[in-house]
Amino acid sequence: MKKIFAVSFISVGYFLNAQSISNSPYATYGIGDVKYDNTIETASMGGISTAFISDFTSSFNFANPANNSNFELTSIRLEATNENNYFKTNYNNTKSTKHSTYLSNIALAFPLSPKVKMGLSYQPYSSKTYDILNKDVQEDGSFYTNRFKGSGTLNTAQAAVSYKIDQNFAVGLRANLYFGNLYDLNELRYFDKNGVSNTEYINGYETKNSIKNFNFTLGGSYQSLNTRTDKKLTIGATATFGNTSNMTTDYVNSTYLYADAAESSKILETVIDKKSTNSKNLLPLQASLGVGYGSENHWFFSGQLDYKKGEDISYFGKTFDFQDTYRISAGGWYLPNYNNFRSYFSRVIYRYGAFYERGNLKIDGNSINKFGVSAGVMLPFKTSSITRMSGLELGIEVGKRGTLKNNLINQNYVNLRVGFNFADRWFRKNLYN
Repeated sequence: MKKIFAVSFISVGYFLNAQSISNSPYATYGIGDVKYDNTIETASMGGISTAFISDFTSSFNFANPANNSNFELTSIRLEATNENNYFKTNYNNTKSTKHSTYLSNIALAFPLSPKVKMGLSYQPYSSKTYDILNKDVQEDGSFYTNRFKGSGTLNTAQAAVSYKIDQNFAVGLRANLYFGNLYDLNELRYFDKNGVSNTEYINGYETKNSIKNFNFTLGGSYQSLNTRTDKKLTIGATATFGNTSNMTTDYVNSTYLYADAAESSKILETVIDKKSTNSKNLLPLQASLGVGYGSENHWFFSGQLDYKKGEDISYFGKTFDFQDTYRISAGGWYLPNYNNFRSYFSRVIYRYGAFYERGNLKIDGNSINKFGVSAGVMLPFKTSSITRMSGLELGIEVGKRGTLKNNLINQNYVNLRVGFNFADRWFRKNLYN
């Protein structure tokens, strides 16, 4: 059984690495649309995780590895996301929609001892998939086309360990490996008024970023429980450091022809300019601070502030600097009465949240910001109990990104998430036969 599960885990990871993910035109810049930390549990609560210590024994927190004091079971999580994006711009009053469904998270977590817990996870960190054609029509009917295409996924694998110091304090460490390839291509062509190409060769500018990055996330947490009222106060903090990056950027400016109608292979290529650079600031300093308050096994609410220093990345032969990112989020959960076996919905965990994020991208003086609201439920399995909380996870996030100013793009989106958390006592030896 364990061998079958291990093979399945690896197979699912291979599929996750190979899948194609649709996203925003703003993915054109930098490393694309960031997907990481969008697990159903945290995303349904607006993204709060730094001060979130689950009251139940089946939930492992990867975002802050210190917040696993109550984790006691072996947990397997499989999650998928359905993204629905609706774009609009005042430029020619253009509208567009994009949809994508992909495997967003697989995770395995288990206790090593009453004080030490460990988790492994694998998910897409960011992606870019875009194809934008800009046509410039001349007075005589001829026109130029400027086409931008991009593809690729940056994945992440993590290993997290938490240690419970005493009843109040805990620390944790997560090792993060990021890997993948991101491609950008810009092609210039000229056509006469009949749509026939008057240029024998295509002028193309291609950028390939090959990424292997490694860093650590250190977390700490404090939780105080009033045993008389069952009220809890939680404080958490994380910092990501020790960045070791090996990102190679290959840039080529060339002229060429395509050998086939599908434009999949080039022939007669002449290189005009070629560069190769290395970057060590792809995923720089990140930090988070959160405070939460709640009633044990009943409800919880938390506020959180996240900071990420702007990275820099090469794009079509130039280095672009991105501004620092700030994110404010708030959310929590509510469990009516898990001991009410006459009403199933009294045993459902209801989640809610909202966030606002100042993005790292700034175009024509406009920051590309993002905000949204979210909700979700955890529907326990029939055999689930307060000490073995397994079930079906459902989540929804509705939000907005970008602006219509300066002919930029406004993006409205609806993200749907579904997943399973299977939790039980594994790898434990019986003390008695």
